[in-house]
Amino acid sequence: MAPSRSWSPELSVAAGMLGRVLSAVLDLVLPSSCAGCGVQGASCCPRCFAALTAAPAGRPPDPVPPGLPDCWSAARYEGAVRRLVVAYKERGAVVLAGVLAEALTHTIMAAVREGGHRLPDRGLVVVPVPSAWRSRRGRGHDHVGRLAGLVAGRLRQAGLAAEVWRGLRQTGRVADQAGLSCPERVANLAGSLQVAPAANGPPGAFALLVDDIVTTGATLAESARALRSSGLRVPLAVTVGATRRRSRKSYGDGR
Repeated sequence: MAPSRSWSPELSVAAGMLGRVLSAVLDLVLPSSCAGCGVQGASCCPRCFAALTAAPAGRPPDPVPPGLPDCWSAARYEGAVRRLVVAYKERGAVVLAGVLAEALTHTIMAAVREGGHRLPDRGLVVVPVPSAWRSRRGRGHDHVGRLAGLVAGRLRQAGLAAEVWRGLRQTGRVADQAGLSCPERVANLAGSLQVAPAANGPPGAFALLVDDIVTTGATLAESARALRSSGLRVPLAVTVGATRRRSRKSYGDGR
């Protein structure tokens, strides 16, 4: 009788990557359907694309963590928008990257047009919020880094000298955030990000933060802190989705 193999993180990661490869192959040979609603046709149908891009707005979390840049999102993280993000992020549907990047770029332009933000003609750095290396390895791709690169390309097409810069790194493990309040998440993440010592200096002084979802804003605030500590301005953060989560605890309430 053959000996059984014990579970290991490496086997789990390999199995996850194999599943995404098989999914990508099936996508090539089977008729595609919309990841947002399931209708046959494009991977994101016109109706779901409209839901993703129709109402970009400033959607800061409540309460707002200290140091959070002005926070804009393409849409609420619910319904078709949530299904599109999950398909891209967790199920390897990288074909959706262009659609999500378009929504992010549309949101940036809305922040300029309606929110009073001004983007520099030069020195604009698009910075993706980094995932833990184990999460990236398990998913098989750097989902936010890919989006940031596409956003920078679209901004260049609009006449802005934008470059993507993957200069942020995690300094170590943090505790599981599940069940933590907003202030507890901020405390848990404090000092968890830094500009990588081996990274070349940023190609500009104006940083535009990009992430897929904002919940409490703690990760975006910590990212902004790390960038500011290296001398960058970080006035704006954009995400695809914003959750409706509200915390019962406020910052400085002593509880």
